[in-house]
Amino acid sequence: MKFTLRQLEVFLATASRENLSRAAESLAMSQSAASSALRELETQFDVQLFDRVGKRLQLNELGRTLRPRAEALLEQARDLEQALQQHQQAGHLRVGATLSIGNYLAVQIMARYMAEQSGARVELEVANTASIVAKLANFELDIGLIEGELQHPELQMIHWRDDELVVFCAPDHPLAGRPWLTDADLLAAQWVVRERGSGTRQHFEWAMHGLLPELDIRLELQHTEAIKRAVEAGLGLGCLSSLTLEEAFRRGSLVPLAVPQRDFRRRLYFVLQRERFLGPGVLRWLELCREMGGTA
Repeated sequence: MKFTLRQLEVFLATASRENLSRAAESLAMSQSAASSALRELETQFDVQLFDRVGKRLQLNELGRTLRPRAEALLEQARDLEQALQQHQQAGHLRVGATLSIGNYLAVQIMARYMAEQSGARVELEVANTASIVAKLANFELDIGLIEGELQHPELQMIHWRDDELVVFCAPDHPLAGRPWLTDADLLAAQWVVRERGSGTRQHFEWAMHGLLPELDIRLELQHTEAIKRAVEAGLGLGCLSSLTLEEAFRRGSLVPLAVPQRDFRRRLYFVLQRERFLGPGVLRWLELCREMGGTA
């Protein structure tokens, strides 16, 4: 491109004020810089855009013909500049969250984010860890909030907050009321657990190392609420995030079971593409998550 937007600005300012010094002043330029820009524009295309009448510069026929097109071009450039500046503000965001996080934490964060950012939209994808990771790797999501741990060359994990799985049962289950459960109790029980590929299932299996081949897994379900309903119906023991069980424990529809010899502690993570630029939307979302849940 042989001309610059600055040259067009000088051309239009001069056309409007018919005086180069006043045009330069309106653009916060020196008169010599404005004169040079206008001269270069005319020289590059071997044209004359103004008739010099004393100290006045009047548009000639060619100048009058080009003026509206130059105005339109500069207006488009201003629109583009405004769009780029607005992009510096947090806006549309695509978030992936695993089920426990999506159903019990992400909605609150989303509400705060959208209340702050006028006109902002958040697309929330709730799925298991494997699905969220696949979508992040394919650039279908901007950020993931997951319960499982992963090794992926294109993704990075950042610790968000701590969590803990809890073993639980119906209040009328034979194990309810026990001060703690032994490994023999765990092996004798039937279980209702999350499906493979979920972060909760991953941590459940880690916690139960040494017992897994002998555990009686009766049901594998994809949704935490379905697991809670199945356990309430007496179909076995469950093991889910403490985040998902607080209300049921308060109501007494489910009761926690202590298993001190097993480590059910885990971490929740942010997952991001390693090479992707973190825009203001993602950065603000991370801030809101940390304000809500801490980074122990």
